Amino acid sequence: MAKHKFAVGDRVALLHNSSNINVRPGVYTIVRAMPVTSQGCQYRAKNTMDNHERVFDEVQLREA
Repeated sequence: MAKHKFAVGDRVALLHNSSNINVRPGVYTIVRAMPVTSQGCQYRAKNTMDNHERVFDEVQLREA
């Protein structure tokens, strides 16, 4: 079973790719690790600039 790479409170940067062009780039703080799905690990993260929360796949994130 997959294991989450990031923990609540970790600061991460969003990697830019064509699937997330409408998402504000920058640094996010992990708010919650979501249950592991067939797609892999996901996280709920809050943008440090505008406080909006979004769900990201782990492959979209790197350590900030």
